[in-house]
This record gives sequence, C-alpha cells and structure tokens, in this order.
Amino acid sequence: MSLNVKNISLTKDGQALVKDASFTLKAGELVVLLGPNGAGKTSLLRAALGVETPTSGQVAIKGAPLAALSPMARARNIAYLPQTRPLAWPSRVADIVALGRFAYGASPAKLSPEDDAAVEAAMTACELTHLKDRTADTLSGGELARLHFARSFASRAPFLIADEPVSALDPRHQFRILDLIRSYVGAGNGALIILHDIALAAHYADRLLWMKDGQIIADGSVEDTLTATRLKEVYSINAAVSKRSVTLLGPDSQS
Repeated sequence: MSLNVKNISLTKDGQALVKDASFTLKAGELVVLLGPNGAGKTSLLRAALGVETPTSGQVAIKGAPLAALSPMARARNIAYLPQTRPLAWPSRVADIVALGRFAYGASPAKLSPEDDAAVEAAMTACELTHLKDRTADTLSGGELARLHFARSFASRAPFLIADEPVSALDPRHQFRILDLIRSYVGAGNGALIILHDIALAAHYADRLLWMKDGQIIADGSVEDTLTATRLKEVYSINAAVSKRSVTLLGPDSQS
C-alpha cells in the first residue's frame, strides 16, 4: 500500500512553488521532508493532498487517482495536520477526538461502537484519557499537540501527513509527539512530516526528502543523504555529520 506522487508542479500568481516533484510514501515508513523556509515544502504537501490543485502531475493512493476520490474518501485514507490548527471553540477533549470519525458519518453526539472504540484507542495512545472531559482551552501546548494527533489517529487512516508537528514545543514534548508518530508507523501506517530540526529528523526518519527552490533534490535514507555537503547545499550551513549525529557549526561564509 502506498501514496504515489508523480511529477507534481504547482504555480500560483505566476510563481512556480513546486517543480516536477515525485515521491512515494509506503506503509510502515516515516518520511521527513527537509528544506529551508520558502523551499516549497508546504505547497508540495497541499498539492499532493489536493488542497491546492496541482498545475500538473498525478497523485495515486492504493493505485487509484486521489483526485477521483470524494473528500470523505480522502479523509478515510489520509489524515492531514496543517501548520496552523486553530480550535474554533473550547470543546471537550473527547468531542474533538471524535471529529476524527466525521469521515465515517459520525459526530461527537452520534458514535457507533466502532467509532467509540477508535476514539478511546486514540486517546489512550496519546495519553489523553484522563483529560477527556477537559475543554481544549485549558490544555497546555503539549497536550494540545497530542489532542490534534489523537483526532487524526481516530480516523484510522493508513497515511498521515503533518506540517511541522513539533513547532513551538519544548524538547520533551517534541520527543513525545515524534514517538507517537513512530508508533503509528510501527503499526503498519505511513507518515510524511515536515521538520526543521535536522537532528530529530536524523533520529526518527526512515527516509529523507530534501527540497530547495521548489524541487526535490534528494530522496533516500538518512545514511545516504544526510551529509555535510548536502547541508551546505540546502541550508548554506557548515556541519559535522557522523552516522545519525549532526553538529551544526554555523552559517557558510561563502554563501
């Protein structure tokens, strides 16, 4: 089972945001998308999901064109967490997690036994059971991050795409969120996430996608693609790399 993105391009207002990008996300794989601000990472995710209509290219899931699926069918196959995840009102934690079942026709007030089981399992996985009756506006930043993931996990979609899921979190909560994603992948699902922390990417990723100027310039394992030369090429920084360990030394004075 896989999500296949082939030759996706996206142009808006005359500007090429994504240029002929291709990649495959497989079940049981955690892929991290890396690149500087403005590289086109978020635009690539949105085009791949159909949130933005690609100028050209194709996306297929399980061999079927993603564009042919209804929004509900897409939501059953791919859970998406954008960069900004506002909550419109202070609902109960359990009710927000239950929104993950909306693609199956459920609502917080009308859950089937299967929906109930999915919601309970998601809250347990994200350590939210003791907070289920709290309202979202009383949660800490780390608890809110786990809440959004619980909502995604409740959908039981085989693929997860998350844009900067650990931004603004302290190091402990960054590890907790990435451990949740790692467990989700370990259960046979596929995840594609954007990170800016190269050390975290090296620690957790099965594969790295590298973007610069709207293009994917490298796709491969941490060992094969994380090099001092690539970090200078992509980020204009000097670094020392040893296996999955990265030490950033500062900006490249020649860039």
